[in-house]
Amino acid sequence: MSDENEPAAVEKGDNTETLSAGTGEDAEQEVAEGRGRRLPPDMFYDYKELYSRPTVTADSQIPENLLNLSHCFGYDCGRRANLLLLDEHTLAFVAGNLLVLLDIPSKTQRYLRSCSGRGIGAITTPPSRRYLAVAEKGNRPNIIIYQYPSLRPYRILRGGTQRAYSCLDFSGDGGLLASVGGAPDYMLTLWDWRQEEVNLSCKAVSQEVFRVTFSPHDPGTLTSSGSGHIKFWKMASSFTGLKLQGLMGHFGKTTATDIEGYVELPDGKVVSGSDWGNLLLWEGNAIKVEICRKEGRSCHAGTALPFALEEGQLMSMGSDGAVRGWDLDDIDAADVQNSSSSGRFEMEPMNELIIGHNVSLVSAVKSCLADTFIWFAQDSSGGIWKLDLSFTNTSADPQCLFSFHSGAVQGMDVSRRSHLMATTALDRSVRVFDFLAKKELTCSRFNQGGTTLRWAPPPVNPSGGLLVAGFEDGVVRLLQLQDLHKLNVVTGRSRKGEAELCLNQAFKPHNAPVTAVAYERNGQMLATGSSDCTVFFFTVGDKYEPVGFIRVPGPVQGLEWSPQAHVENTLLVLCASGHVVEVQSPDPKTQSPNKTFELPDVRTRTFSFRSIKSRLKREEEIARRQAVKEKKKKEREEKLKESKPSETPVEAEEEKEEDEEEELPPIHIPSPPSPLACGFYSQPGHFWLSMGGYDSGYLYHCKFTQEQDRDPDQRRDEPFDALPVHDSDQDPILCITFSSNRRLLFCGMNSGFIRVYPLEDGDVGLTSMKAYWALSIHDNHYGHLRHVGCSHDDLFVLTAGDDGNIFSFSLLPPEQLQRTKAHVPSPRVDLENEDVAQDIQDPTAYSIETAKQKMESDRLRREADMMKAAKRKRLEDLRKKFKELKDRNQTLPEHVRLPPQEFVLDSRFSEEAEQQKVQKVEEVQKELAWKEERWSTARNKLLDRFKDSLGVVTVAAIRSDHRISTYRVLAPPQPLHHVGVVSADGGGVESAAAEHRKPRTDPEKDDTIKEDEAAWRPLVGAGPAGVKLADRQVERLQKAAEKAQQARAKIEKRKQEWKRFYAEKPDDDFEDPLDVQAVLEATEDIRRDTVSKRQGRMNVQTKTEEMRDLEAKVREAQTDMNCRIVALRDSKLRLLARLRAQARQLRRVHRRLSADDQNPAPQLPRMLPEEAPEKRLHYDRSTLQRYRELSGKRSSDQDQDQEGGPSLLEYLDKEMEGQERTEEEEEEEEEEEEKSTSQSEGEESVVEDGVELSELEAGLQMENHLGLKYEQDHLLDQMETSVSLFDAQLMLLLDHKLRLDLELKRADLHQLTLYQDLLVLQDFQKTEDDLNQRFSQRVREESSIKSKLGEYKEHLQSKHKLISKLQDKIKALADDFHASLGQDNKFEEFLTQVFNKNIKRVKKKKKKTTAGEEEEEEEEDGSDENSDEDDYSRVMDNGKPPVDDPVCPPKCDPELLEYTLQLRERRLDLEDQLLEEKKNAEALKKDWETLLKKEETVKSSRKTVEDELELVNREKQQKMDEVSVVVPLRLHQVEYVINGSVPDDLSEVLVLDRKELNRLQERIKQLQVEKTQQRERLRQAWQQQMKLSHDHREKEAKVQELQTQCSELMVMKFGRQVDVEALQTLSGNRRMEELKQEKLLKEAQHATEIQQWDLKVCEAQEVLDEETRTTTEQMQTMIGLLENNRDLEKKLDTRQKKTGGQFDDHRRREDQEAVQRLQALVDSQSHQAQALRREIRILSRQGGYIQPPSWSPPPPLPPIPQHGHLPTPTEKPGLRG
Repeated sequence: MSDENEPAAVEKGDNTETLSAGTGEDAEQEVAEGRGRRLPPDMFYDYKELYSRPTVTADSQIPENLLNLSHCFGYDCGRRANLLLLDEHTLAFVAGNLLVLLDIPSKTQRYLRSCSGRGIGAITTPPSRRYLAVAEKGNRPNIIIYQYPSLRPYRILRGGTQRAYSCLDFSGDGGLLASVGGAPDYMLTLWDWRQEEVNLSCKAVSQEVFRVTFSPHDPGTLTSSGSGHIKFWKMASSFTGLKLQGLMGHFGKTTATDIEGYVELPDGKVVSGSDWGNLLLWEGNAIKVEICRKEGRSCHAGTALPFALEEGQLMSMGSDGAVRGWDLDDIDAADVQNSSSSGRFEMEPMNELIIGHNVSLVSAVKSCLADTFIWFAQDSSGGIWKLDLSFTNTSADPQCLFSFHSGAVQGMDVSRRSHLMATTALDRSVRVFDFLAKKELTCSRFNQGGTTLRWAPPPVNPSGGLLVAGFEDGVVRLLQLQDLHKLNVVTGRSRKGEAELCLNQAFKPHNAPVTAVAYERNGQMLATGSSDCTVFFFTVGDKYEPVGFIRVPGPVQGLEWSPQAHVENTLLVLCASGHVVEVQSPDPKTQSPNKTFELPDVRTRTFSFRSIKSRLKREEEIARRQAVKEKKKKEREEKLKESKPSETPVEAEEEKEEDEEEELPPIHIPSPPSPLACGFYSQPGHFWLSMGGYDSGYLYHCKFTQEQDRDPDQRRDEPFDALPVHDSDQDPILCITFSSNRRLLFCGMNSGFIRVYPLEDGDVGLTSMKAYWALSIHDNHYGHLRHVGCSHDDLFVLTAGDDGNIFSFSLLPPEQLQRTKAHVPSPRVDLENEDVAQDIQDPTAYSIETAKQKMESDRLRREADMMKAAKRKRLEDLRKKFKELKDRNQTLPEHVRLPPQEFVLDSRFSEEAEQQKVQKVEEVQKELAWKEERWSTARNKLLDRFKDSLGVVTVAAIRSDHRISTYRVLAPPQPLHHVGVVSADGGGVESAAAEHRKPRTDPEKDDTIKEDEAAWRPLVGAGPAGVKLADRQVERLQKAAEKAQQARAKIEKRKQEWKRFYAEKPDDDFEDPLDVQAVLEATEDIRRDTVSKRQGRMNVQTKTEEMRDLEAKVREAQTDMNCRIVALRDSKLRLLARLRAQARQLRRVHRRLSADDQNPAPQLPRMLPEEAPEKRLHYDRSTLQRYRELSGKRSSDQDQDQEGGPSLLEYLDKEMEGQERTEEEEEEEEEEEEKSTSQSEGEESVVEDGVELSELEAGLQMENHLGLKYEQDHLLDQMETSVSLFDAQLMLLLDHKLRLDLELKRADLHQLTLYQDLLVLQDFQKTEDDLNQRFSQRVREESSIKSKLGEYKEHLQSKHKLISKLQDKIKALADDFHASLGQDNKFEEFLTQVFNKNIKRVKKKKKKTTAGEEEEEEEEDGSDENSDEDDYSRVMDNGKPPVDDPVCPPKCDPELLEYTLQLRERRLDLEDQLLEEKKNAEALKKDWETLLKKEETVKSSRKTVEDELELVNREKQQKMDEVSVVVPLRLHQVEYVINGSVPDDLSEVLVLDRKELNRLQERIKQLQVEKTQQRERLRQAWQQQMKLSHDHREKEAKVQELQTQCSELMVMKFGRQVDVEALQTLSGNRRMEELKQEKLLKEAQHATEIQQWDLKVCEAQEVLDEETRTTTEQMQTMIGLLENNRDLEKKLDTRQKKTGGQFDDHRRREDQEAVQRLQALVDSQSHQAQALRREIRILSRQGGYIQPPSWSPPPPLPPIPQHGHLPTPTEKPGLRG
């Protein structure tokens, strides 16, 4: 903690206990040991030992306080909940690795550094605000509780997460603290923070958690929310203590959203926000209702965050900059039933406060004063607001207390004249700070975000007030900083503030964001770079003029001009793609751009970076390995000198090490290439680069090559030197800055660290860049340090990062700094008279080059237009002149007149013109071909539609007014493309369930077992050769083997029979196949009924199909009737033609009859226009020509009213009708003429009648006259009959049409009912489709799980069978071993121990070689490393010596031991395989159980969905039943009679189908019969079950009795229960017989040897007695001599005591030293002996390897110095002591 400067230590009080904060395992151990004790309430930690300090290279003599924190100018406004109120005047927020405590009135700051040095994750305070909790980031970070306001570390909470904390919250009483970690553990922990103990801990979710809070109303409830989730927690008591139970919130139909904020209501409900701005009311773990504003408007524009309950209001804020209060009672009572049609609850806020349009609130804290409405809000747009939420008339306006950059700082530079710093960011602001006075001077905002800026050097602007800023739209602005106080004096205006940025000039050189700007070293030129891969040059002056631009291979990352020390003036262009371009400074005088600003003649050199990091790593690895080899070689040489062994083992060891040496790391070239971070000049043509990505970790020294002709994209250049940067492989250097004297190099790291490297003078090669000072200041995750600057006097260092923080450091201690303020430049004298600079506001404005190209294009276009106009004018003049010549030629006499051919200069011109005309005509035809075809198709379609469908044909009767018309039949609608409704039965469930499942067996293991069975059969008869049995013994063994073989065959036969019996035995869950088949059929019937029922359920598609079918039937009936009417019309046409023919024939008859005999002819009927409407669609060329004439006449007539007059088609129709009438009138005139002609003929006949005729002539005339009258009458009758018949047909068809009209009306009523049903179904369609889809998905999941369960079950059964086989094999091996021992084997115990011993195993794994063959490699099994020691300790505990199995004991058969070892090896193999199979079986069982649980869950979910679907169908059916239906009935169909009459009110009538009623009655009878039959079958099955159960019990009792009897017989015969099969198959043991024979031979041989040794013992006993007597005599002599010697020594001692007392002490000390040396020597020798014994024991157990004969024993122990002491005869030299 510090006040403005360095961290200040917190002093401990008199009554406080101070603990140092341990880190790592020691601290955890201390905490673990301290859990048993209560921490005293007055215990504090020492802050000096906690906070993170700078990292300084050891022995570098760099002071730890090289940089002292001066001030923080930034605010990480994008961090969640990054604002706390500690007291009335103090705010706290996190800035990188600092916790800033900001005093509101004075704006001073205090700081707490992160203790981990890896950042701060979250902060919070308890309701009392007496403490401050800071959760950090890093490896297993801590939570540090500070006491406030003393800021002394009070408690440290350890082990809550792995990487970082994301949120914290204290309980209402402050006793508990909840914390949530970030990735990867997301651990929710409840702390008893006063005792530094964890109460509860569990994983929150697997997603990012934004917030966790305790309930203010229920202490045992918590709520957490985050990315796409909200979770409700409850602390529940159990028999093991408290537990956390979490319930995940289900969004249901609502779209899942990230939940940033929520508020818990007093009744337990929770109101949360959403991404789209509405509020979500949660009840339980589900959304009760979604709340929005009236008319469906969202509560907030953008994200909504409810944050508090105030005075019966729910307060919410959002990214729209508004705070709204909602009525809490209305929210609490909100329900879906009261919601709108959209399913949302609509309400309006009670109060509203609009803060601003560019404000986005993300968190808020309330003032700590009582009864206050003051809140402090965090604005993610870069501000801290003070809000008065009292919502009264006297409420204060929102006040912005502090303003900062929002987001990453894109550009930062320090003035070279004063202590001023300028920054810009994408929040469209440019800010200037006085870092000496620690305040912001001014802020200017623009229409686009800033991307880079630079202060103009003193040669350009001596006052130091000019800024060059680049923006993301490609605009560069020159901004002048001026002192506002002096500016007010100059202009006479009053403005607030201390300084102001004025626009001098704005120009747009680029079409993409400007990424770098740089002034030339002399200040004569400005270069700007952009991500559009261009660099633009400008001359510097009062107005910056463009010189030109060049193109570079990649986006520009940085620009640097060559320093003054370089001869040439060049620009170094650093591209993000890894290219570096050196550009010669262009000369503005020689550059004169005409058409473009691109500079083609500028000399450039290009460097394309190629990665060498992998090669450097490879060389380092080679050097490291070489050093290791040299070290090992020296060690071996020293060992050789000491032990002098042969050279062969050493060479073998070297070869083995060479074989085991790992491969060198490969050469790797990253693709795409690593990005370039930064770079700078070192000397002319040489430069340093810092790369990101894979190539980070080095500074690369590069130079431009001579090969500049190749394409930079194809050429790759390698650096010629590389400087490794410590600990930067994953942390590249992003920026490099030097101090003004180049004695310090500042590096900005990707992790937010700042490094300072001291350099020597003139160190161009950076050879002194070794030791460094580093400090973590910005956020280590996203606070990449991209900008580092040094003040002009080298007293301050400033940093700006991507976390939005800006820090200033001083190189001097705070007490040595003179606190003044920076100098702000004064305004120019003539500023008031200058014109206001024009800014570029439009982001789409042309750039300089684009404008140049546009001007050039416009100029060329204007010149082309002028040339065209001149050509046209000349052609027009020539045309006029030619016409005048032709006119003059026509006026000349004919004999001198030129013919037209003379005016044709060349016929080819006309031919070519004709060809061009033909080609154009063809082109026009091709162009219009598609339109012609389109219009033709459209015409045909209209004809088909109106002629066949829409044309109404009316047929009128001839003798009456009856008429019949066709129906207007519309074209059938296009088939609707419905989205396929998911079938309720789940689609492919049956196919998925019926999929064939193959058992998963392991053929390799089965084959292995079979091979093992064949290879490892019991070797009972095996034994060592060399002992010959007697003939009787051999015969006995053969008979025993034959008997055993017969027994085996008999047992095998019995096993086969039992196997067949067991195969025929039904399982416990056996079911009768007939019953199974019946159940399957019944299940299939039920399923089919269910499916048919579900399919029969009405939905939108079926109802639409039903309506379509009804429409088709109606259309078919109407079409059929129309066809009949048209046929009647056609018959009328034929009738009229026939009548006309009969009328003409009648007229011919009338011409031959007299007027008196002529009967009047009936009037011929005419076809009405409506009877043939298709005639209106017929046209010919004359009709079209007439239409064209009318159209031309109409267009030429200007006086006619176009709107009021009739259309052309009406005119044309009238003319066609008039033409038809004219034709009919002409026909009538012809008839009149014929009549007149007939009358004249009749008169002539009458005149001729006056002449007397002969009788024959009179008879003939009479006969002719009668014939004519008959013909006349016959024609009239035919005409009358035809007309009557036609009228009758029309009346009959009219009657049919009336009946059809009745049916169509019924169909219309039915269609109306169907449409009402369709509307009901459409209301339920979405819900039903969702439920059907969910149901189908659940069914598929259930089928899949059942299939997997079957597979797992089969696999598990096969595993159990395999385990059983392995257990049987192990048992068989044990039996073989015991059989091989035989009876009374004195080494049985030893061999049993050998057989049962667990030894070190070597696993054989298969490795594929290059040739494809398999080799076996041995690998030690580490699980049995300590098995030898365990066996040794176990045997020693039993009091028996350890078994040395490789060494065969004396008189033990080596072949038997070898066979035992083989059996043991086989047993261990089987046990390993058994263990592996058991593990696999256990894993399968766990998976099977998991699937069972999942199946239950899916079944439950399916049942829930099915119930919901059934509920929806019921509701749908109920709605459909409420639809009114019109049912026309006849009287005989009405059986609802009251008192013998039909009542007037039929509302209570039930309408039924008689067939369905009869079917239901018949079905009732059938079900009664089936019920009786099923009861009878059930009774018979019950009786059979009782009988079978009784028989089963009797059989079990009998089997039990037989088993008891068998056991008793075994005990009587053998004394114990034995394996009868093993007993029967036990053959004679040849080995045992051979051992018996050998035993007899050995006993005879040993008896002879014992007799010989007895004789030798007697002889040795006699010699011993003689020697004993001799020794006894000598000992007696020696005793006498010793007694004499002792007497002499006593006398000598008595004499010497008087003279030699001074030497006693010296001799005593020598004796004591000798004793100590002897004791040390004995201890060392005892340790060596124990080590040798242990090594011998281990070697003997590991494989029985005995040292070779060439092995030399260890050197003898050194002799013990005697120091004058003579050993007694009983002591041995070297063993004394």
